[in-house]
Amino acid sequence: MTRSILVLPGGAYRHHAPHEGEPVAEWLRTLGWDARVVTYPVLTRHPEPLRFVQREVLRERETHDTVGVLGFSAGGHLAGLTAVTPDAAAGERPDLAILCYPVVSMLTPTHKVSRENLIGPRASWWKRRAVSLEKLVRPSSPPMFIWHTGEDDLVPVEHSYLLGSALAKHGVPHDLHVFADGGHGIGFGADLPAAAWRALAERWLQRF
Repeated sequence: MTRSILVLPGGAYRHHAPHEGEPVAEWLRTLGWDARVVTYPVLTRHPEPLRFVQREVLRERETHDTVGVLGFSAGGHLAGLTAVTPDAAAGERPDLAILCYPVVSMLTPTHKVSRENLIGPRASWWKRRAVSLEKLVRPSSPPMFIWHTGEDDLVPVEHSYLLGSALAKHGVPHDLHVFADGGHGIGFGADLPAAAWRALAERWLQRF
């Protein structure tokens, strides 16, 4: 069986954070997964980033049996959107998703920069709802591993709680880990307790 994970760095839909890209792909390769960084379009409107990643998922399916996505912050939002968007064609939806301190809801005041870069500064309530992950989860959504920190003041942990609640409501298998210490954008977590997310994710990935 061949397995692949597409890595989507964060960056508020305006750039790609380097520490959330290739170092993460290299780590996944040590776990026996093929992995590559996806430089999805930024500073462009929805649905262009989503369509781009969907095409990348389809491309991976040509040579892999299992395809996952892993994203950080805004990249976590895009990874999650690829996993739960309701109008995905056959093969465009990944088999699993790992979301690291993800932007989840576009209905909350945060993260304003990601929201405005993706759907514009004056997006309607309906347009905001259409890209809010917690509103798109269905029983058919793929399993997810999510982690966040309680001290995140840019993308509050509320985002991951909203997604976890939606996944539980619809019976979607998921792991949700919240670490007390650490702010936003910490990547691997360095010397923080949140660094444990990698060992937890490694164990979770063993089921696929």
